[in-house]
Parts: sequence; structure tokens; C-alpha cells
Amino acid sequence: MRSTLSRIAAVVTTGALALSLAACGSSSGESGAGKTLRVGTLSDGPPSIYLQNGVFTGYDNELLRDIAKREGFQVEFVGTEFAGLLASVANGKFDVGSSTISTTDARKKTVAFTNGYDVGYTTIVTKKDANLKDAAAFAGKRLGVVQASVQDEFAGKIAGASVVRFPDYNAGFAQLKNGTLDGWVVPKDIGQQYLDQNPAVPLEFGFTQPNKDTPSAFAVAKGNKELLAKLNDGIAKAIADGTVARLHAQFFKQAPLTPELEQGGAGLPVTNPGA
Repeated sequence: MRSTLSRIAAVVTTGALALSLAACGSSSGESGAGKTLRVGTLSDGPPSIYLQNGVFTGYDNELLRDIAKREGFQVEFVGTEFAGLLASVANGKFDVGSSTISTTDARKKTVAFTNGYDVGYTTIVTKKDANLKDAAAFAGKRLGVVQASVQDEFAGKIAGASVVRFPDYNAGFAQLKNGTLDGWVVPKDIGQQYLDQNPAVPLEFGFTQPNKDTPSAFAVAKGNKELLAKLNDGIAKAIADGTVARLHAQFFKQAPLTPELEQGGAGLPVTNPGA
């Protein structure tokens, strides 16, 4: 079932800015002062990406707002489902994808990625005391995932597990609560937020795996090198002056920040094939 929130589209701009952004949303060389970029994002993945009082926010989106101010463009956030997000970036429907997108080799065939701005963990949330602490324990179990997410790929590699796909996080969480799923595969920060917001539901983290080799990054269309360069420049500046560290601490109360993203850190370079 489609979440009501995931159908909501909200417009948020970063204010009037004086610089020009060339080739945003295309590779034709078109440019314009204060150009507005359409950003595809999700509405139900706190603390990274979510809708609050009609405004898209979260770590990913607030970082992108900061980059926009630095680089001279505006952003319009539009709610979407993850399954079609990268294709919508590739075909120009969205200029940027902002959704805790892990930079896998398979995804690099569709879009180009900025350098990374976060690393995290994939975890399986289970009922409390289910004692499902390793991958083998999920043979014969039903695992819920957001369709086309890295967690979808992760779950598909668990031998004997039955993978059930949903359009958004809310739908999967609802099924876990009512007992029709044995596990719910999510980024750990998103799972933590749901546990914190639902203390009466007896849930816990089961099997967890780090994914530092595929950091989260913004997606842009292949060939849009001007936009890619501007986003990377903004990320580098936000790392250098401590903005990334500040935003991470604001939204991730319990998760540590990898040293590469601390103020003055080396960053998390991402290589795009053919770049």
C-alpha cells in the first residue's frame, strides 16, 4: 500500500542567490542565475530523509540546502518512491536524487554519484527476543525491504529468505508490527528512529552489517559534469568548515561520524566509470 506521505510533494527553496549554475538538469551547457533544481527524495526515512510539517528535511536534504547556498542554486524537493528514483534522475525528471543512496557499481551504470557524505550500516529489525543475530538464522523467514534499495539487494543474498518488497519504509514497518514479517531490512539509522518513536512496539536489531565501501551520495545524470563538480565542491567545503559534522550530530544522536567526514577530514571520494 502506498504511504500517504510518499505522495506529498513539497516545495522548499534556499532563497535568492547571486551565482550562476551551468548545465543543471542537462548536459547541453544551458545555464541560469539562481537556477532551481528538482530533487527527488523520500518522505519517510528519518533522520536522513523525511517530511516534517510539510517540509522535506533530514540530514541528506539539509546538507543539500547548505550546498545550494554555497554554489548558487535553489532546490525544489519532490516526494517520490525509491524504486523509480534513479531512473527519474537519469531521464531528467529530477536533477538530483537525495535519499541515502549507496554508491554501488550496479547503480553507477544508471547515474553518476557525488563524493560520499555518510556511511552507515544495514540492519534487520526483528521482534524482541527473536534471537535472529546472523544471516543464516533468516532462512525460511520473510524479510521486508524497500523495493530497489540496497537493502533489497542485501536481503536477496540471504540464503533461504523470502523477500517482500514495499514502496516505502512506513509500509514495511506496518507489516513488521502486525507480525506478517520476520524482519525488516533498513539502514540502521532509519531503524533506530522507528524504534525510538515506537517504544511500545517490542522490536530490536538483529543481524547488522557495515557498508562503508558504498557511502551515501547524491545522484545526478551521467554527463552532467558541471552539476557534479558543484555538488562535490559544496560537499568538500561543508566537510572543511565542520558543517557536515554539525548536521550529522543534529540528526544522528547516537551514530558516530566516520573520521573522513570530521571537520577538515579527507572526505569519501567516489569514482564514476568513464569519468
